[in-house]
Formats: sequence, C-alpha cells, structure tokens
Amino acid sequence: MSYSIKKERQLLLASTFSALLFAMIGIVLGTLIHSLVIVFDGVYSLVSLFLTLVSLGAVFYIRKEEVAKNIKRVKVIESAVILVKGIAITLMCVLSFIAAVQAIMQGGREVNTGVALAFGVFSMIGCYGSYWLMKTQGEEVNSALIDAEAKQWLMDTVISAAVFVGFMIAKILLLTSHAHYAQLADPIMVVLASIYFIIVPVKMVINSVKELHKLKNHSLVTTKFARP
Repeated sequence: MSYSIKKERQLLLASTFSALLFAMIGIVLGTLIHSLVIVFDGVYSLVSLFLTLVSLGAVFYIRKEEVAKNIKRVKVIESAVILVKGIAITLMCVLSFIAAVQAIMQGGREVNTGVALAFGVFSMIGCYGSYWLMKTQGEEVNSALIDAEAKQWLMDTVISAAVFVGFMIAKILLLTSHAHYAQLADPIMVVLASIYFIIVPVKMVINSVKELHKLKNHSLVTTKFARP
C-alpha cells in the first residue's frame, strides 16, 4: 500500500471519529439545554459522519489495484460521492431553516447561555483542529475526498463560531432592558447558518454534476471513435 493511500485512509478515519464525538456532544447537550443551533451543529456532525463513512468506503474501493487503473471510473465515483455529500448537506440546511423559522414564529427559545458559550469555544477549537488536519495533511495525498472533508469541517467551524457569537450577544441582551429578545438568538443563528451553509453544498452539487456530465460526454466520444 502506497503512502498516499494509507494517509488518505488515516485522515478519513480521524474525521470519522471526530464527527462521531461532536455529533454525540452536540445532540445530547443541545437537547438538554433546548438549543436548536447546538442540535443543528450535532446533526451536521452526524450527517458528516455518515458522509465520511461513504467517502471511506469509496476510498477502499477506488484504491483497489484493478479499479485504480481505470482513471475514469475513479473520477466518476469521487464525483458521485461529493454529489451525495452536497445533496445531503443542502437538505439538512433546508430542514433546519424551516424548523428555525417556526421557532421564531413561536417566540424563540430560552437557552442556558453559559453552557452554550462553553460549548461554542470547545466546538470551535475542535472543529478548526479537524479542518486544519484535513487541509494541511490532505495536501500530501491530493485527494478530492479529503478536500471535501476539509470543506465540511470548515463549515462546522463557522457554525461553532456562530454559536459562540450568537450566545454572547444573547448573554449581553440578558443584562439589558431588551432581555426578552435573547430567546430569539438561538433560532436566528440557525436561520443565518442555514443560509450561509447552503452555498457550499450547492456549489459541490453543481461542480459534481458538471464533472459527471463531462465524463459521460467523454465516454460517448471515446465510444464513438472506437467503433470500427
């Protein structure tokens, strides 16, 4: 097994364990303190975990000697996996946006801002660490799948930063005469995060579709000229 293949698998495994950790913490903690945005963060990590497992499975398949020789098949599989990632994250953003709007219409949510701020710091550091690992170490293997992982962790880092900033604002509001607005911070953060995050997966979907279309056209041309 070559160094790049081994490195690629190690990075995907590291991403898998990190996503599992943040998914469990986010969903459990978010549920306990009734925070929609922390649950959103946890669910995003859970989706990331599933998508990382898909990527890991794809890597094990396309790195087989008999498959790796077929460059076109490898590119098709990589593009298809990235397409699935993009669609899944887009769907999650849309559903989260709808849930957040409903929460705003119901008057918002009262959240333990102290615990939420602590989670925001922990999550920012952890997610950025995972992003940094995927980005820097991934340059050694030149893998489209690792690049997609890095983008996922960058998005999760921004979610965590949004959680921290949003709850910091909510904490400040609680000390003023506008304390009743603090409970709107949680769902508003989800709305903003959903709008921001949907841009990246939509681009992933568009680029993957273009790549698959290009490979399909190339295959048709090749077949045409290969006919006797």
